[in-house]
Amino acid sequence: MSIIEQEDQFCAHNYHPLPIVLVRGRGVHVWDDQGKRYFDMMSAYSAVSHGHLHPRLVSALNTQLTQLTVVSRAFYTDKLAPFLQKACELTRQDKALPMNTGAEAVETAIKAARKWAYKVKGVENDKAEIITCDGNFHGRTISIVGFSTEEQYKEGFGPFPHGFKNIPYGDASALEKAITPNTAAFLVEPIQGEGGIIVPPEGYLRECANICRQHNVLLICDEIQTGLGRTGKLLACDYEEVIPDGLILGKALGGGLLPVSLFLSKKEVMDVFTPGDHGSTFGGNPLSSAVGLEALNMTVEKTLPEVAYRLGNYFMDALKALNSPLIKEVRGKGLLIGVEINENKTTARKVCESLMIKGILTKETHETVVRFAPPLIITESELDTAIEIIKSTLASLE
Repeated sequence: MSIIEQEDQFCAHNYHPLPIVLVRGRGVHVWDDQGKRYFDMMSAYSAVSHGHLHPRLVSALNTQLTQLTVVSRAFYTDKLAPFLQKACELTRQDKALPMNTGAEAVETAIKAARKWAYKVKGVENDKAEIITCDGNFHGRTISIVGFSTEEQYKEGFGPFPHGFKNIPYGDASALEKAITPNTAAFLVEPIQGEGGIIVPPEGYLRECANICRQHNVLLICDEIQTGLGRTGKLLACDYEEVIPDGLILGKALGGGLLPVSLFLSKKEVMDVFTPGDHGSTFGGNPLSSAVGLEALNMTVEKTLPEVAYRLGNYFMDALKALNSPLIKEVRGKGLLIGVEINENKTTARKVCESLMIKGILTKETHETVVRFAPPLIITESELDTAIEIIKSTLASLE
């Protein structure tokens, strides 16, 4: 029985992987079980922004492995506080609550927003509303898929919790119209990742921040995919000089080694939590904290946001210059790029399968968009090689 057949037999069919078995990774490359090398243009949905097995991150992991790994938050440890201080200082937030996965951090943000609404804003108990956007993707828990507008994410999983209201993405006037005295927060992605790398109009986030401030509504930005340099700024919010009331980080925070996430906020929001309100056995453990701190330090010291900004513009310009009839649009910021495929010509899945054969790995999103999001440590010469592969692949499909 092959590895693919074995996984097909024993694993739930909740993914549709490309037919390849990966066994090794280093930097911007991964290798399959036949020894073939590929460019990783997926970065595990931005989790591998620092590249596969970066020596500094592996060293931080190994050092901590010999000292202390998990004891739970029932005790203080020497690694959590420095990690959270660094995260707060970089993002200009007051406090942070550590979790593991992005979805956990989103759930934490929802709980914080609701309790803030009751304890601080004065909303009547169990009446708090959170506004979200059409096309959003914030995770896969029951409450999160309940406010998704993707029907497949919800089919067969109801009933869902109440208290969420969807509005069109990129439309600040729709936000203002949707706000009521019961509105606790507006939860939004500065750029929609799974929605198809959708970039809102310039000034959208700034206008939303002003509206939230006027109506005493929390602005909570989900930067799980877009944060930590991916879009060419430390945070995508930084493009419009917006400091949200709540911020959600994950993926790249774990350096591609561990699941690490944070909900960060101003003091007024975070202080609604009291002992026993919320927790996580693994959240904030010493191992994750050591890796998370090193990931943050590397992001700054290696100027990864600046690198992503420069190479992202270079990459997008090169993709647009291909002038392929298969490409309908190229969009994104930094090294978070979506290439929308002309569905009258071929499918995004077919493009990904063809790229795989030629040595580039990535995945389609929403069946029409091919994602290009390589590790932020990629070089211009490596991008040139990848662009040539993309060019020849599209030419063969034409």
